[in-house]
Amino acid sequence: MRPADTWKDYELLDATDGNRLERWGETILIRPDPQVVWKTPKQSPLWAKADAVYHRSNQGGGEWEYKRRLPEKWKISCGEGEDKLTLIVSPTGFKHTGVFPEQAVNWAWYAQKIRTAGRPVKVLNLFGYTGGATLAVRRQVHRLPCGCLQGHRGVGQGQCCGKRPCRPAHPLAGGRLCQVRCPRKTPRHTYDGIIMDPPSYGRGPGGEIWKLEDCIYDLISQCEEVLSDTPLFFAVNSYTTGLSPAVMEYMLKTTLVPRFGGETSCDEIGLPVSATGGVVPCGATAIWEE
Repeated sequence: MRPADTWKDYELLDATDGNRLERWGETILIRPDPQVVWKTPKQSPLWAKADAVYHRSNQGGGEWEYKRRLPEKWKISCGEGEDKLTLIVSPTGFKHTGVFPEQAVNWAWYAQKIRTAGRPVKVLNLFGYTGGATLAVRRQVHRLPCGCLQGHRGVGQGQCCGKRPCRPAHPLAGGRLCQVRCPRKTPRHTYDGIIMDPPSYGRGPGGEIWKLEDCIYDLISQCEEVLSDTPLFFAVNSYTTGLSPAVMEYMLKTTLVPRFGGETSCDEIGLPVSATGGVVPCGATAIWEE
């Protein structure tokens, strides 16, 4: 497992009985987590001092119980120096906060891969959600000649340098951040890197049903066609418990390696728990790289 253990403004303080106790900057939140199936004693005294608790509803969804008034949104930082990202935390009615802290380990990998490429890189980020991966990649392609990033229209919850939010159509050096959807047909553009973090379930504009286990292979095969002749990497992330890291790696190995060579890897990603020293699993990532 690869733990996201470099955070300073985020901390998973404790986890038990279906809940996480988290620190987001100076704010303490309790949120449900279906992976936390153990019922060990609570180790942290901060359980009793949480600023807000999310309660699930038997009818689906849920709501926040605020112990004190919180701002609608606030900033936290990830990384240091030129790689520092400023991210916006904003609790939603679906328990999420606008930041997925476990993904920091993937953001660092993308940044390092692009930084050491030694050549111009074009990256396509699908299903961009709140934009953490987009921001991490943008900081690197910005430094490369003819670097280009294309991302999902959901980008906008973070800042690259703390000065202003990154939005779709934000200018890049030699490129642009523009709005694209998952291609139904092979487009004219090709990319050196692809990042995809598809949802477990969804519906299309025509009522089409998207189920990750049924659609992921076709999506990978389709996106293979938009890779350049000399691709750098292809990363697939999933939060679907029924789709193991090894299954995702197998699909990358059988689709990309015969055509481009390279190698594949896979692993769970997770968050270290300060109170116990354990790591809560938070998803899985499979990677192909040159």
